[in-house]
Amino acid sequence: MKPEPWVSLEEIAEHLKVSTDSIHRWIRAKKIPVHRVGRQWRFKVTQVDLWVEEGKVAGSPIAPGK
Repeated sequence: MKPEPWVSLEEIAEHLKVSTDSIHRWIRAKKIPVHRVGRQWRFKVTQVDLWVEEGKVAGSPIAPGK
């Protein structure tokens, strides 16, 4: 099985349909699962999707199915 690729900040912003500024805020607040590679931020889509599903976006719960 091929490992999941890492995606960039811009790609994860597009995936979530939010601005890169929102992603930067979540990184500064240490809310979104992210890894630093050199000077760049990298994300695993499955980790971010799980974070969203668990209702941790912006620190407020999200109702399931909403």
